Amino acid sequence: MKKPGEFIREEVRNTPPSGIRKYFDMLSGLSDVISLGVGEPDFVTPWQIRESAIYSLEKGRTHYTSNTGLLELRQAVCNMLRKKYNLDYNPLNQIIITVGASEAIDIAIRSIAGPGDEVIIPEPCFVAYKGCVNFAGATAVPLQLKEENRFKLTVEQLKECVTKKTKALILAYPNNPTGAIMTKEELRPIADYLSTKDIVVISDEIYADLTYGTKHFSFAELENMHDKVIYVNGFSKSYSMTGWRLGYVCAHKDIVAEMLKIHQYAIMCAPSFVQYAAIDALEQCEADVERMRKQYDARRRYIYNGLIEIGIDCFLPEGAFYVFPNIKKTGLTSERFCDRLLMEHKVLAVPGTAFSSAGEGYFRATYASSLENIKEALKRMERFVNTL
Repeated sequence: MKKPGEFIREEVRNTPPSGIRKYFDMLSGLSDVISLGVGEPDFVTPWQIRESAIYSLEKGRTHYTSNTGLLELRQAVCNMLRKKYNLDYNPLNQIIITVGASEAIDIAIRSIAGPGDEVIIPEPCFVAYKGCVNFAGATAVPLQLKEENRFKLTVEQLKECVTKKTKALILAYPNNPTGAIMTKEELRPIADYLSTKDIVVISDEIYADLTYGTKHFSFAELENMHDKVIYVNGFSKSYSMTGWRLGYVCAHKDIVAEMLKIHQYAIMCAPSFVQYAAIDALEQCEADVERMRKQYDARRRYIYNGLIEIGIDCFLPEGAFYVFPNIKKTGLTSERFCDRLLMEHKVLAVPGTAFSSAGEGYFRATYASSLENIKEALKRMERFVNTL
Protein backbone atom coordinates (compact mmCIF):
# COMPACT_ATOMS: atom_id res chain seq x y z
CA MET A 1 0.00 0.00 0.00
CA LYS A 2 1.16 3.54 -0.72
CA LYS A 3 2.11 5.92 2.03
CA PRO A 4 0.25 9.28 1.94
CA GLY A 5 3.19 11.16 0.43
CA GLU A 6 3.49 8.62 -2.36
CA PHE A 7 0.19 9.78 -3.84
CA ILE A 8 1.79 13.10 -4.76
CA ARG A 9 2.88 13.66 -8.34
CA GLU A 10 6.60 13.36 -8.93
CA GLU A 11 6.80 16.89 -10.38
CA VAL A 12 5.42 18.28 -7.11
CA ARG A 13 7.56 16.12 -4.83
CA ASN A 14 10.71 17.05 -6.74
CA THR A 15 10.06 20.80 -6.57
CA PRO A 16 11.73 22.26 -3.45
CA PRO A 17 9.92 24.79 -1.25
CA SER A 18 10.69 28.46 -1.81
CA GLY A 19 14.28 29.18 -0.85
CA ILE A 20 13.09 32.37 0.79
CA ARG A 21 10.91 30.53 3.31
CA LYS A 22 13.87 29.10 5.25
CA TYR A 23 15.00 32.58 6.28
CA PHE A 24 11.61 33.58 7.61
CA ASP A 25 11.48 30.35 9.59
CA MET A 26 14.88 31.22 11.08
CA LEU A 27 13.39 34.44 12.50
CA SER A 28 11.52 32.43 15.12
CA GLY A 29 13.06 33.15 18.50
CA LEU A 30 15.17 36.06 17.24
CA SER A 31 14.60 39.67 18.26
CA ASP A 32 15.84 43.01 16.96
CA VAL A 33 16.13 41.63 13.43
CA ILE A 34 16.11 44.08 10.51
CA SER A 35 14.50 42.43 7.53
CA LEU A 36 15.61 43.35 4.04
CA GLY A 37 14.14 40.10 2.78
CA VAL A 38 10.49 40.62 1.92
CA GLY A 39 9.67 42.09 -1.49
CA GLU A 40 6.87 44.14 -0.01
CA PRO A 41 6.43 47.92 0.21
CA ASP A 42 6.57 49.27 3.74
CA PHE A 43 3.98 51.89 2.81
CA VAL A 44 0.36 51.44 3.85
CA THR A 45 -2.05 51.18 0.92
CA PRO A 46 -3.11 54.75 0.00
CA TRP A 47 -6.19 55.90 1.90
CA GLN A 48 -8.29 56.48 -1.21
CA ILE A 49 -8.00 52.78 -2.08
CA ARG A 50 -8.78 51.63 1.45
CA GLU A 51 -11.74 53.99 1.66
CA SER A 52 -13.09 52.67 -1.63
CA ALA A 53 -12.91 49.09 -0.34
CA ILE A 54 -14.68 50.05 2.89
CA TYR A 55 -17.40 51.83 0.94
CA SER A 56 -17.86 48.78 -1.30
CA LEU A 57 -18.30 46.55 1.72
CA GLU A 58 -20.76 48.97 3.30
CA LYS A 59 -22.77 48.92 0.06
CA GLY A 60 -22.84 45.13 0.08
CA ARG A 61 -20.71 44.69 -3.02
CA THR A 62 -19.68 41.23 -1.89
CA HIS A 63 -21.00 39.00 -4.67
CA TYR A 64 -19.37 37.26 -7.63
CA THR A 65 -18.35 39.41 -10.54
CA SER A 66 -17.91 38.25 -14.11
CA ASN A 67 -15.20 35.60 -14.37
CA THR A 68 -13.08 38.12 -16.25
CA GLY A 69 -13.64 40.78 -13.60
CA LEU A 70 -15.66 43.97 -13.37
CA LEU A 71 -16.01 45.56 -16.79
CA GLU A 72 -15.31 48.98 -15.25
CA LEU A 73 -12.01 47.70 -13.89
CA ARG A 74 -11.05 45.98 -17.14
CA GLN A 75 -11.78 49.23 -18.97
CA ALA A 76 -9.73 51.24 -16.47
CA VAL A 77 -6.77 48.86 -16.86
CA CYS A 78 -6.97 49.05 -20.66
CA ASN A 79 -7.18 52.85 -20.51
CA MET A 80 -4.06 52.95 -18.33
CA LEU A 81 -2.10 50.60 -20.58
CA ARG A 82 -3.01 52.65 -23.64
CA LYS A 83 -2.01 55.91 -21.94
CA LYS A 84 1.30 54.69 -20.46
CA TYR A 85 2.57 52.16 -22.97
CA ASN A 86 0.49 52.57 -26.12
CA LEU A 87 -0.88 49.04 -25.63
CA ASP A 88 -4.27 48.45 -27.20
CA TYR A 89 -6.32 45.70 -25.51
CA ASN A 90 -10.08 45.16 -25.77
CA PRO A 91 -11.64 45.10 -22.27
CA LEU A 92 -14.33 42.71 -23.48
CA ASN A 93 -12.17 39.79 -24.57
CA GLN A 94 -8.46 40.48 -24.03
CA ILE A 95 -8.08 40.80 -20.26
CA ILE A 96 -8.72 38.76 -17.11
CA ILE A 97 -8.62 40.19 -13.61
CA THR A 98 -6.73 37.63 -11.50
CA VAL A 99 -5.91 36.85 -7.88
CA GLY A 100 -2.55 38.61 -7.96
CA ALA A 101 -0.05 38.58 -10.80
CA SER A 102 0.99 35.15 -9.51
CA GLU A 103 -2.28 33.59 -10.67
CA ALA A 104 -1.86 35.33 -14.01
CA ILE A 105 1.58 33.73 -14.43
CA ASP A 106 0.22 30.33 -13.43
CA ILE A 107 -2.70 30.26 -15.87
CA ALA A 108 -0.49 31.68 -18.62
CA ILE A 109 2.02 28.85 -18.20
CA ARG A 110 -0.63 26.14 -17.83
CA SER A 111 -2.49 27.30 -20.93
CA ILE A 112 0.67 27.21 -23.08
CA ALA A 113 2.95 24.44 -21.83
CA GLY A 114 2.61 20.81 -20.76
CA PRO A 115 4.46 17.48 -20.82
CA GLY A 116 7.11 17.43 -23.54
CA ASP A 117 7.24 21.24 -23.81
CA GLU A 118 10.06 23.53 -22.72
CA VAL A 119 9.84 26.97 -21.14
CA ILE A 120 12.96 29.16 -21.10
CA ILE A 121 13.50 30.96 -17.80
CA PRO A 122 16.29 33.58 -17.59
CA GLU A 123 17.90 33.29 -14.15
CA PRO A 124 18.24 34.55 -11.42
CA CYS A 125 14.47 34.95 -11.36
CA PHE A 126 11.31 35.20 -9.28
CA VAL A 127 10.97 31.95 -7.35
CA ALA A 128 7.52 30.98 -8.69
CA TYR A 129 8.36 30.59 -12.38
CA LYS A 130 10.12 27.23 -12.23
CA GLY A 131 7.54 25.81 -9.84
CA CYS A 132 4.65 26.78 -12.12
CA VAL A 133 6.40 25.19 -15.10
CA ASN A 134 7.07 22.01 -13.12
CA PHE A 135 3.48 21.78 -11.92
CA ALA A 136 2.28 22.07 -15.52
CA GLY A 137 4.39 19.01 -16.34
CA ALA A 138 6.62 21.00 -18.69
CA THR A 139 10.41 21.35 -18.54
CA ALA A 140 12.03 24.54 -17.26
CA VAL A 141 15.12 25.46 -19.29
CA PRO A 142 17.43 27.78 -17.32
CA LEU A 143 19.23 30.60 -19.09
CA GLN A 144 21.94 32.11 -16.90
CA LEU A 145 22.10 35.90 -17.08
CA LYS A 146 25.45 37.61 -16.59
CA GLU A 147 26.40 40.45 -14.28
CA GLU A 148 28.73 41.88 -16.93
CA ASN A 149 25.59 42.40 -19.05
CA ARG A 150 23.83 43.93 -16.04
CA PHE A 151 21.62 40.82 -15.99
CA LYS A 152 19.98 41.74 -19.29
CA LEU A 153 18.94 39.01 -21.72
CA THR A 154 20.79 38.94 -25.05
CA VAL A 155 19.53 37.38 -28.25
CA GLU A 156 22.73 35.34 -28.51
CA GLN A 157 22.00 33.68 -25.15
CA LEU A 158 18.40 33.06 -26.16
CA LYS A 159 19.35 31.36 -29.41
CA GLU A 160 21.48 28.85 -27.49
CA CYS A 161 18.43 27.70 -25.49
CA VAL A 162 15.73 27.51 -28.15
CA THR A 163 14.83 24.03 -29.39
CA LYS A 164 11.94 22.48 -31.30
CA LYS A 165 10.30 21.86 -27.92
CA THR A 166 10.40 25.50 -26.80
CA LYS A 167 6.87 26.79 -26.24
CA ALA A 168 7.47 29.93 -24.18
CA LEU A 169 9.96 32.41 -22.78
CA ILE A 170 9.35 34.11 -19.44
CA LEU A 171 10.58 37.69 -19.57
CA ALA A 172 10.64 39.71 -16.35
CA TYR A 173 11.80 43.33 -16.49
CA PRO A 174 12.16 45.32 -14.31
CA ASN A 175 13.67 42.26 -12.70
CA ASN A 176 13.32 40.56 -9.36
CA PRO A 177 15.87 39.92 -7.83
CA THR A 178 18.51 41.87 -9.78
CA GLY A 179 16.85 45.25 -10.34
CA ALA A 180 17.80 45.13 -14.03
CA ILE A 181 15.72 46.74 -16.77
CA MET A 182 15.72 46.44 -20.56
CA THR A 183 15.21 49.28 -23.00
CA LYS A 184 13.38 49.23 -26.32
CA GLU A 185 16.71 49.03 -28.15
CA GLU A 186 17.74 46.00 -26.07
CA LEU A 187 14.40 44.23 -26.47
CA ARG A 188 14.10 44.78 -30.23
CA PRO A 189 16.62 42.07 -31.30
CA ILE A 190 14.85 39.54 -29.09
CA ALA A 191 11.51 40.40 -30.65
CA ASP A 192 12.93 40.23 -34.17
CA TYR A 193 14.31 36.75 -33.48
CA LEU A 194 11.20 35.40 -31.75
CA SER A 195 8.85 36.81 -34.36
CA THR A 196 10.10 34.06 -36.69
CA LYS A 197 9.45 31.33 -34.08
CA ASP A 198 6.33 29.66 -32.69
CA ILE A 199 7.18 30.83 -29.18
CA VAL A 200 5.00 32.80 -26.78
CA VAL A 201 6.51 35.38 -24.40
CA ILE A 202 5.06 35.67 -20.91
CA SER A 203 6.08 39.20 -19.95
CA ASP A 204 5.90 39.80 -16.19
CA GLU A 205 5.89 43.58 -15.77
CA ILE A 206 4.73 43.85 -12.17
CA TYR A 207 7.44 46.46 -11.44
CA ALA A 208 6.69 48.58 -14.52
CA ASP A 209 5.97 51.73 -12.46
CA LEU A 210 9.19 51.38 -10.49
CA THR A 211 12.01 52.47 -12.78
CA TYR A 212 14.57 55.18 -12.08
CA GLY A 213 15.89 57.42 -14.81
CA THR A 214 14.58 55.36 -17.74
CA LYS A 215 10.88 55.03 -18.53
CA HIS A 216 9.65 51.45 -18.68
CA PHE A 217 9.16 49.98 -22.15
CA SER A 218 6.80 47.02 -22.47
CA PHE A 219 7.80 44.05 -24.62
CA ALA A 220 4.19 43.96 -25.82
CA GLU A 221 4.74 47.36 -27.50
CA LEU A 222 6.86 45.69 -30.18
CA GLU A 223 4.46 45.25 -33.09
CA ASN A 224 5.98 42.07 -34.51
CA MET A 225 5.44 40.24 -31.19
CA HIS A 226 2.30 41.86 -29.78
CA ASP A 227 -0.05 38.98 -30.59
CA LYS A 228 2.34 36.42 -29.09
CA VAL A 229 2.85 38.25 -25.80
CA ILE A 230 0.98 37.40 -22.59
CA TYR A 231 1.23 40.61 -20.58
CA VAL A 232 1.14 40.23 -16.77
CA ASN A 233 0.85 43.01 -14.20
CA GLY A 234 -0.90 43.81 -10.95
CA PHE A 235 -1.47 46.20 -8.07
CA SER A 236 0.79 44.76 -5.34
CA LYS A 237 3.99 46.72 -5.92
CA SER A 238 2.97 50.04 -7.49
CA TYR A 239 0.02 50.69 -5.18
CA SER A 240 1.37 48.91 -2.07
CA MET A 241 -1.48 46.39 -2.25
CA THR A 242 0.39 43.13 -1.67
CA GLY A 243 -2.17 41.61 0.69
CA TRP A 244 -5.09 42.55 -1.54
CA ARG A 245 -4.05 39.95 -4.15
CA LEU A 246 -5.14 41.57 -7.38
CA GLY A 247 -3.52 41.31 -10.81
CA TYR A 248 -4.41 41.04 -14.46
CA VAL A 249 -3.33 39.36 -17.66
CA CYS A 250 -3.76 40.66 -21.21
CA ALA A 251 -3.24 38.84 -24.50
CA HIS A 252 -4.71 38.05 -27.90
CA LYS A 253 -8.37 37.11 -27.52
CA ASP A 254 -7.75 33.52 -28.61
CA ILE A 255 -5.17 33.06 -25.83
CA VAL A 256 -7.31 34.81 -23.22
CA ALA A 257 -10.28 32.58 -24.04
CA GLU A 258 -8.25 29.49 -23.12
CA MET A 259 -6.67 31.01 -20.00
CA LEU A 260 -10.16 31.96 -18.87
CA LYS A 261 -11.15 28.27 -18.70
CA ILE A 262 -8.47 27.58 -16.08
CA HIS A 263 -9.40 30.74 -14.17
CA GLN A 264 -13.12 29.81 -14.24
CA TYR A 265 -12.65 26.33 -12.87
CA ALA A 266 -9.96 27.16 -10.30
CA ILE A 267 -10.85 30.65 -9.08
CA MET A 268 -14.24 31.93 -10.36
CA CYS A 269 -13.30 35.59 -9.89
CA ALA A 270 -11.09 37.93 -7.90
CA PRO A 271 -12.64 39.42 -4.71
CA SER A 272 -15.29 41.91 -5.73
CA PHE A 273 -14.68 44.68 -3.18
CA VAL A 274 -10.97 44.65 -4.05
CA GLN A 275 -11.83 45.11 -7.71
CA TYR A 276 -13.92 48.19 -6.91
CA ALA A 277 -11.04 49.63 -4.89
CA ALA A 278 -8.63 48.98 -7.78
CA ILE A 279 -10.71 51.21 -10.06
CA ASP A 280 -10.04 54.13 -7.74
CA ALA A 281 -6.38 53.11 -7.52
CA LEU A 282 -6.01 53.47 -11.28
CA GLU A 283 -8.07 56.62 -11.63
CA GLN A 284 -7.10 58.61 -8.53
CA CYS A 285 -3.79 57.42 -7.07
CA GLU A 286 -1.05 58.17 -9.60
CA ALA A 287 0.31 60.87 -7.30
CA ASP A 288 0.64 58.27 -4.53
CA VAL A 289 2.50 55.92 -6.87
CA GLU A 290 4.91 58.69 -7.83
CA ARG A 291 5.44 59.69 -4.18
CA MET A 292 6.38 56.12 -3.26
CA ARG A 293 8.58 55.75 -6.34
CA LYS A 294 10.57 58.85 -5.39
CA GLN A 295 11.18 57.49 -1.91
CA TYR A 296 12.30 54.15 -3.31
CA ASP A 297 14.69 56.04 -5.56
CA ALA A 298 16.25 57.84 -2.59
CA ARG A 299 16.60 54.56 -0.69
CA ARG A 300 18.03 52.88 -3.78
CA ARG A 301 20.86 55.37 -4.03
CA TYR A 302 21.49 55.25 -0.29
CA ILE A 303 21.76 51.46 -0.04
CA TYR A 304 23.87 51.25 -3.20
CA ASN A 305 26.34 53.88 -1.96
CA GLY A 306 26.40 52.25 1.45
CA LEU A 307 27.26 48.83 0.03
CA ILE A 308 30.05 50.29 -2.10
CA GLU A 309 31.51 52.12 0.93
CA ILE A 310 31.46 48.88 2.92
CA GLY A 311 33.41 47.20 0.12
CA ILE A 312 30.64 45.01 -1.25
CA ASP A 313 30.51 44.97 -5.04
CA CYS A 314 27.15 45.93 -6.51
CA PHE A 315 25.72 47.46 -9.65
CA LEU A 316 23.19 50.26 -9.39
CA PRO A 317 19.71 48.77 -9.97
CA GLU A 318 17.50 50.62 -12.43
CA GLY A 319 14.14 49.13 -11.54
CA ALA A 320 12.01 47.31 -8.93
CA PHE A 321 13.18 47.74 -5.31
CA TYR A 322 16.08 45.31 -4.86
CA VAL A 323 19.87 45.35 -4.89
CA PHE A 324 21.76 42.19 -5.84
CA PRO A 325 25.30 42.54 -4.43
CA ASN A 326 28.18 40.32 -5.48
CA ILE A 327 29.86 38.68 -2.44
CA LYS A 328 32.14 36.22 -4.22
CA LYS A 329 35.30 37.86 -2.90
CA THR A 330 34.24 37.07 0.69
CA GLY A 331 34.83 33.38 0.01
CA LEU A 332 31.43 32.51 1.49
CA THR A 333 28.58 30.86 -0.33
CA SER A 334 25.41 32.92 -0.65
CA GLU A 335 23.64 30.79 1.94
CA ARG A 336 26.52 30.85 4.42
CA PHE A 337 26.85 34.64 4.07
CA CYS A 338 23.14 35.18 4.76
CA ASP A 339 23.05 32.62 7.59
CA ARG A 340 25.87 34.37 9.42
CA LEU A 341 24.52 37.85 8.67
CA LEU A 342 21.23 36.87 10.27
CA MET A 343 22.47 34.83 13.23
CA GLU A 344 25.48 36.98 14.13
CA HIS A 345 24.28 40.48 13.21
CA LYS A 346 20.48 40.13 12.92
CA VAL A 347 20.03 41.35 9.36
CA LEU A 348 17.81 39.28 7.12
CA ALA A 349 18.78 39.17 3.45
CA VAL A 350 18.01 36.42 0.95
CA PRO A 351 20.76 34.32 -0.64
CA GLY A 352 20.97 34.57 -4.41
CA THR A 353 20.52 30.82 -4.67
CA ALA A 354 16.89 31.25 -3.59
CA PHE A 355 16.43 32.63 -7.10
CA SER A 356 18.17 29.68 -8.84
CA SER A 357 21.71 28.34 -8.89
CA ALA A 358 22.64 31.33 -11.09
CA GLY A 359 22.38 33.45 -7.94
CA GLU A 360 25.32 31.76 -6.19
CA GLY A 361 27.76 34.44 -5.03
CA TYR A 362 25.04 37.08 -4.57
CA PHE A 363 22.35 38.06 -2.11
CA ARG A 364 19.16 40.07 -2.50
CA ALA A 365 18.23 42.95 -0.23
CA THR A 366 15.15 45.08 -0.62
CA TYR A 367 15.02 48.84 -0.23
CA ALA A 368 11.25 48.69 0.23
CA SER A 369 12.10 48.93 3.94
CA SER A 370 12.40 52.26 5.71
CA LEU A 371 15.50 54.42 5.35
CA GLU A 372 16.09 54.06 9.10
CA ASN A 373 16.14 50.27 8.77
CA ILE A 374 18.45 50.46 5.77
CA LYS A 375 20.90 52.70 7.62
CA GLU A 376 21.05 50.38 10.63
CA ALA A 377 21.29 47.28 8.41
CA LEU A 378 24.27 48.78 6.60
CA LYS A 379 26.04 49.48 9.91
CA ARG A 380 25.55 45.87 10.99
CA MET A 381 26.58 44.59 7.59
CA GLU A 382 29.78 46.62 7.76
CA ARG A 383 30.65 45.08 11.12
CA PHE A 384 30.05 41.64 9.64
CA VAL A 385 32.14 42.27 6.53
CA ASN A 386 35.00 43.58 8.68
CA THR A 387 35.17 40.19 10.45
CA LEU A 388 35.64 38.25 7.22
